[in-house]
Amino acid sequence: MQSIRNIAVIAHVDHGKTTLVDGLLTQSGTFSEREQVSERVMDSNDLERERGITILSKNTAINYKGTKINIIDTPGHADFGGEVERVLKMVDGVLLLVDAQEGVMPQTKFVVKKALNLGLKPIVVVNKIDKPAATPDKVVDEVFDLFVAMGASDAQLDFPVIYAAARDGYAIAELEDERKNLEPLFQAIITHVPEPSGSSDKPLQMQVFTLDYDNYVGKIGIARVFNGRVKKGENVLLAKSDGEKESGKITKLIGFLGLARTEIESAQAGDIVAIAGFNAVDVGDSIVDINNPMPLDPMHLEEPTMSVNFAVNDSPLAGLEGKHVTANKLKDRLLKEMQTNIAMKCEELGEGKFKVSGRGELQITILAENLRREGYEFSISRPEVIIKEIDGVKCEPFEHLVIDTPQDFSGTIIEKLGRKKAEMKAMNPMGDGYTRLEFEIPARGLIGYRSEFLTDTKGEGVMNHSFLEFRAYSGSVETRKNGALVSMESGEATGFSLFNIQERGVLFIAPQTKVYVGMIIGEHSRDNDLDVNPIKSKHLTNMRASGSDDAIKLVPPREMTLERALEWIEDDEILEITPLNIRIRKKILEPNMRKRAKGK
Repeated sequence: MQSIRNIAVIAHVDHGKTTLVDGLLTQSGTFSEREQVSERVMDSNDLERERGITILSKNTAINYKGTKINIIDTPGHADFGGEVERVLKMVDGVLLLVDAQEGVMPQTKFVVKKALNLGLKPIVVVNKIDKPAATPDKVVDEVFDLFVAMGASDAQLDFPVIYAAARDGYAIAELEDERKNLEPLFQAIITHVPEPSGSSDKPLQMQVFTLDYDNYVGKIGIARVFNGRVKKGENVLLAKSDGEKESGKITKLIGFLGLARTEIESAQAGDIVAIAGFNAVDVGDSIVDINNPMPLDPMHLEEPTMSVNFAVNDSPLAGLEGKHVTANKLKDRLLKEMQTNIAMKCEELGEGKFKVSGRGELQITILAENLRREGYEFSISRPEVIIKEIDGVKCEPFEHLVIDTPQDFSGTIIEKLGRKKAEMKAMNPMGDGYTRLEFEIPARGLIGYRSEFLTDTKGEGVMNHSFLEFRAYSGSVETRKNGALVSMESGEATGFSLFNIQERGVLFIAPQTKVYVGMIIGEHSRDNDLDVNPIKSKHLTNMRASGSDDAIKLVPPREMTLERALEWIEDDEILEITPLNIRIRKKILEPNMRKRAKGK
């Protein structure tokens, strides 16, 4: 039998997980010398590469001196916490990566808590020790304090520490050691990560922890074999988490090595493989021996905390830029997403509307960004938090918010968050003129706060939050203060007209942008909405007037990205998203009808 180790790499966003996995893949000799390998090879999706974040957990395997190491690279964002939690049940050890300068961050805490509760023993990797302000020893103490606070066992507190600079491809066990390669890390994995428990002689037990989709073979379940052996073509029983059972045949068995997926004939206890042959397979389902079925415990999945409505685009410019514009196309695509993304839910509301629920704004905007790149045209409403009734009490999700900011700005932040019903829990100086503030805040208070926060801290603040729990509803929360500048004409915006409008607020559009009645072209400097005419052109005469014929100076418009626009809109506004444009508009386009609806 081959010796196997199963590990997950967990860390906060941007602490270097994917880069470290690159180094392990390259230095283990898994790639042949001829293979061309790109940087951050595990981030396969375009959006992951552009933003430098991992969205989907992915697995790979390396062979190191006769031991097969299955590695799962996990997302660091709390919005994808559902992904991380499932993955941890499939592994026997974790590499906890911490930045040598930034130390322990909130989303690290979120994941560490899950790992410690499952009894996993961590190997702590202090990464980026080549940073000028790195304090590796202080960071190790921070990690120790975190483990104590999370109730770690004595065995978990006795964790091995490896210092590394993943980008430069070296790891060391002691800070004074020679820095040459990642050998000490490989050694630590083999020494400290236990071999998978379970025996190949027992009846088959596998559990699916993530899904994939292939146009030829249909749904693929990626699963870990806990006991027994699994063979291609074998008849097995699929035990659903709700107790239903379905017998079927494994049509394909796929093994992992490096980036390649190869078809294999059989796999043993402890290995991680992909199987095809069941269209009804879902995350958390067990695949068991047909003669001796012993299903594993189903997984608990985190509840969604936020929802938005996706709808068919019905604006005057609908259908001009996208390939897929009908309700049926949108429905099929959303349902396809739900097949593999189990942290999201979708329900049909009728009239071409769909309610999509997820773990946070980021998860929803990533889905929207993927759709527009695929040629879909649709509209999205403002995100709303999911309200639940628990024991007869109306409850809403609360978040644990951690902010690192230059000291000068902390007063403004505390004041603004106070208005959003945030409760301050801690305030600690971090050195270098920075302060760390910790709050507990209703998730509603965070919608739309990020862009305001970046303005208040002149772009120097860092804010991170993770889901805490559902608590009693906290009343109304302050929302956007400023009104909108709304177009009352349809046509093309002119520079002459925008020059006159820009005194009234901040513009979102440039000259020659197509506009329509009810489209929002900027933010008003006051709290009410203002109807403006952006298409008026200069009245031309053959007389020249001194002074008025000077070149007009337009302030560059504010760039509205998908996230920024989604944060900005209010309940009576929606976002129109096409492959080429993101427009903000009122739900009711006609000004008089809008006033009538408001007056009700």
